[in-house]
Amino acid sequence: MEIIKNPKRNTWSELIKRPTQSVDSIEATVIQIFDDVSRNGDIAVQKYTALFDGTESKIAQVSESEIKSACQNVPENLKNAIQMAKDNIERFHKAQKTAPIKVETMPGVMCWQEKRPIEKVGLYIPGGTAPLFSTVLMLAIPAHIAGCESIVLCTPPNRNGAIANEILYAAQLCGVTTIYKVGGIQAIAAMTFGTESIAQVYKIFGPGNQFVTVAKQLATKYGVSIDMPAGPSELLVVADDSANAGFVASDLLSQAEHGADSQVILVSNSESFIKSVAVELRVQLDILPRKDMAEKAIENSKFILLDNHIDALDFINAYGPEHFIVCAKNEALYLDGIRNAGSVFVGNYTPESAGDYASGTNHTLPTNGYSRAYSGVNLDSFLKSMTFQKITKVGLQNIGKTVELMASAEGLEAHKNAVSIRLKDLN
Repeated sequence: MEIIKNPKRNTWSELIKRPTQSVDSIEATVIQIFDDVSRNGDIAVQKYTALFDGTESKIAQVSESEIKSACQNVPENLKNAIQMAKDNIERFHKAQKTAPIKVETMPGVMCWQEKRPIEKVGLYIPGGTAPLFSTVLMLAIPAHIAGCESIVLCTPPNRNGAIANEILYAAQLCGVTTIYKVGGIQAIAAMTFGTESIAQVYKIFGPGNQFVTVAKQLATKYGVSIDMPAGPSELLVVADDSANAGFVASDLLSQAEHGADSQVILVSNSESFIKSVAVELRVQLDILPRKDMAEKAIENSKFILLDNHIDALDFINAYGPEHFIVCAKNEALYLDGIRNAGSVFVGNYTPESAGDYASGTNHTLPTNGYSRAYSGVNLDSFLKSMTFQKITKVGLQNIGKTVELMASAEGLEAHKNAVSIRLKDLN
């Protein structure tokens, strides 16, 4: 891998580009499938499931017997691991609950805010080369804590028309109400419009490939909300000579193995350290079962030498990584100065994979630079803030003249009259 040495700021825009297709090249396919599903429902979904997933099975809600069988086939030690992860994720997300806010803004004028759950949510769980049962925990647990009434889960079946046992086990453990064997663009479209089999939802959550990401963005045009654009995984590590090269290499590979379109970046002020990581990377890569996939991702990745910590911090904020690991003596500089990152991992003994599975934070995070404007999934993602107000007679007398003057100045006389008629009644 090439070491890019002290790149000038006017070249950063090229360096921070992700190895993804343009939206234009994907959007036509997504629009076509959305149109088909909106018109033809289940028939269209089944057609694309056969085309993309290689299975002719009809759309099916997963049965209780399938869930029971799956639970019996998950090893006990893995069940215990999933339970520990669930406990930590639950603990962290329950702590995010907030009390209603109530303020008397002036005598007789009471305003308050309360949070209410989104009634119907859809969870998209990628299947493919790595069925992500951990994502079930990350989405279903906060949805359940929030009190969502309907939690629909869609995930692609394998060629035998089945879903991974671990996904089904995690789903029933975390309160998912309905599970469907459907994935890809067609799953997002089905949850957007509703079909004969799949219920329409109000908000869609979950990561996916570039096609799923664009499909989620298209869903917003039809009145369905989404958590965020969450595409191929990415990681940026900032490290100096105080870091362990083997640890850093392992973190880079942990994200590279997600897929060929993943991207990992190492930023360091030490060329010798970068070279040490490169050596470790090759040693560890050679023994990975998903070596070919990780190797392709590494081709899209970069080692960047930046002598100055301030330049390094500015570059990281420009990149806006999904995952950001800090292994540097000047730790405080990066923690205080980071503005754009989905989730931050601090110190030599905080591997990114801990956050992926079990530490308690959520791993559904903004990618492709969207951390500049989006948060990762959290409890509030499943809630809506609603405001209330109540004005007494005294309150209306206190605020009424202000409202009348402002409404009149905007030329909205009916607004003014709604106050004036009440004030007249009081007088």
